[in-house]
Amino acid sequence: MGPVQGENGGSEAGRQLLSIGAVLGVLRDEFPEVTISKIRFLEAERLVEPQRTPSGYRKFSREDVTRLAYVLRMQRDHYLPLRVIREHLDAMDAGEEPPVLPGAEQPAIGAPVLADQVARDAVLPGPRLGRAELLAAAGVAEQQLADWESYGLVAATADGGFDPEMLQVARLVAELGRFGLEPRHLRAVKAAADREVGLVEQVVAPLRRHRNPQTRAHAAALARELATLSVRLHAALVQAGLRAQPGL
Repeated sequence: MGPVQGENGGSEAGRQLLSIGAVLGVLRDEFPEVTISKIRFLEAERLVEPQRTPSGYRKFSREDVTRLAYVLRMQRDHYLPLRVIREHLDAMDAGEEPPVLPGAEQPAIGAPVLADQVARDAVLPGPRLGRAELLAAAGVAEQQLADWESYGLVAATADGGFDPEMLQVARLVAELGRFGLEPRHLRAVKAAADREVGLVEQVVAPLRRHRNPQTRAHAAALARELATLSVRLHAALVQAGLRAQPGL
């Protein structure tokens, strides 16, 4: 894309273009967790190509904003990696139908739906919860929470609060408990999760130590994408294992 008019300049098209700050304001209505670093990262991944003024400022069209919203929505709602989202965008740019989204087809009756459940269980960033808030939101007693903490399934932050992911963990542990699975039975699941965290950390640690803030932002986005792929792989492996069991 070629350069456009200056910050205050000229053409009707130029006046309709948005700065990166204005784009952030538009997107945050639906995606409150989005940051300027995230937008720059998506640009670096060539998922959007804003125009540039002669002085180097990014200028986004309304189509660019729509494209960014599509990328963020596919990540949030469908856990799609950027590679797959790029395939969707390329198809739409060519006037073709994008690939079918995961879970778009109805599964056979009785078939495992673990991958779909993973997507539904996705936790969006939110405010940290106090202990009483977590207990109330999860519908559990203090003794249950203390038991889960002793097994490392639920953990508070340094200030005693709980990140939103811990609420989802508490709800899932409680749900598994209804099937007779106690915290001691879930130690293997926690150990597997810790190993996956370690694997992601091996990949992104060099980027996190980089001096360039854009590179560090890339590390955070890459960590989230790797975590998503890891969870999807885990769900697929469990589903495949269940299919291999007689009568399941």
